[in-house]
Amino acid sequence: MQFAKRLQPLQSNVFADMDRAKAIALAAGQQVIDLSLGSSDLPAEAHVIDAIAQSLHDRSTHGYLLFNGTFGFREAAANWYEQKFGIKVDPQTEVLPLIGSQEGTAHLPLALLNPGDFALLLDPGYPSHAGGVYLASGQIYSMPLQAENAFLPVFADIPAPVLAQSRMMVLSYPHNPTAAIAPLSFFQEAVAFCQQHNLALVHDFPYVDLVFEEIGDWAMNSSQSPIPNTQSLVPSILQADPEKSVSIEFFTLSKSYNMGGFRIGYAIGNAELINALRQVKAAVDFNQYRGILNGAIAALTGPQVGVKSAVATFQQRRDAFITALHRIGWNVPTPKATMYIWAKLPSPWSQNSIEFCTQLVKQTGVAVSPGAGFGKFGEGYVRFALVHEPPLLETAVERMAEFLN
Repeated sequence: MQFAKRLQPLQSNVFADMDRAKAIALAAGQQVIDLSLGSSDLPAEAHVIDAIAQSLHDRSTHGYLLFNGTFGFREAAANWYEQKFGIKVDPQTEVLPLIGSQEGTAHLPLALLNPGDFALLLDPGYPSHAGGVYLASGQIYSMPLQAENAFLPVFADIPAPVLAQSRMMVLSYPHNPTAAIAPLSFFQEAVAFCQQHNLALVHDFPYVDLVFEEIGDWAMNSSQSPIPNTQSLVPSILQADPEKSVSIEFFTLSKSYNMGGFRIGYAIGNAELINALRQVKAAVDFNQYRGILNGAIAALTGPQVGVKSAVATFQQRRDAFITALHRIGWNVPTPKATMYIWAKLPSPWSQNSIEFCTQLVKQTGVAVSPGAGFGKFGEGYVRFALVHEPPLLETAVERMAEFLN
C-alpha cells in the first residue's frame, strides 16, 4: 500500500517517541515520574463540570452542532477578550470554536498555503505548528530562538527569497518549550513586518494566564470577572493589531481552566482568516458536543478564582523544582510564565538531548522531553513539565542527580 509523501515528515513526534520510552521503562519495572507532557493534573472547576452534567439530560444537546448553534460560546469568548485586553470583537465574524488550539494551528495552513509556499515558524516550537504546514504541502523556514536574543526571532535575518514565497508567520508567547515571554513592542514589530510582507500573523496563545509576574494584580468586579490590566507581561497579538488587519490568535481552555481533555478552544481575529479556517473546518468536522461548549461558557463567564489558584499552584511547583535543580548544581533560569522549565543540558549530554531523555527514563523512570524534538535549535536542552506536586518533583530531581553523577 502506498501513502502520501506528506506523511513522511510526520513520522517522528517528540511525544510519541517519549511515550514509547515510558512504556519500555514501565515494562522493566520502573516507577515512572512523567514530566514529558504538558497535560495539567489539576481538575476543572465544579461549576464547569456542573454545566456539562446538566447538559447531558437535555435532549436538545444530543444532535449535531452547527456553526449558528455556537453563538453563545462565541459571544462569551468575545466578551472575555474585551474584558481582558480591551479589544472589541465581533462574535459573529471574528470568533470560531475549535477542538483545542491545536486544531487551528494544524488546519489554518490548509487555508493559506499552496504547495511550495513558506511558513515562518519558531525553532524550537510546538510540533503541531510544523505538522499543519507539512499537511498543506508547504515549506518551513525556521526562525532560530537563541538565549542571547531572549528566545525571540530576529525578523531581519529572514532571507528575501524566502519572504517572497512566504504566506504566514506563527508566533507563540508565552512560549512552549522555552517559557519565554514577549513584550508588546515585539508584537508591534511583528505586525508591521507581516503587514509589509503581506503575511498572515498567527499567534498561538494557550498560556495567557499562566504568568507568575505581573505589573500589578488583576482586579475583580462584582461578578468575579477579570478587569483588564493593560500592563500584563503577556499581551494579546490583537493589542498590537487592534484593527485585526493581519492577525489571528488561538486560545484554548486546556491550561487556564484545566480542560485539556474536553478539547475546547477558539480562534479570534481577522474576519477573512476566521472565514477561511471555518471553510476548512466545515470539510473536516461539525463541532464538539454542545454540553462541552456550555461548560466552556461557564468557565469564561463564571468565577475566575480557579484560574488564580492554578497559577499559584504552578508557581509553587516552579519554585520548588528550580530550588531542587540549583541544589544539585544544575543552574537554570527561573521562567516568568508557562508550566515548563527549559534547561540547558550539562556535559556530556550537551548535544544529545534524545539520548539523555531515553537513558534517563530507562535508568531512573523520570520522563522529560528532549529539546531536539521541538526543532534543530532546541538541541542541547530538555523541557520539564510541572505536572506533579512539589514532593514528587523533588524526588525526580534526586533521581536525576544520581543519573548525572
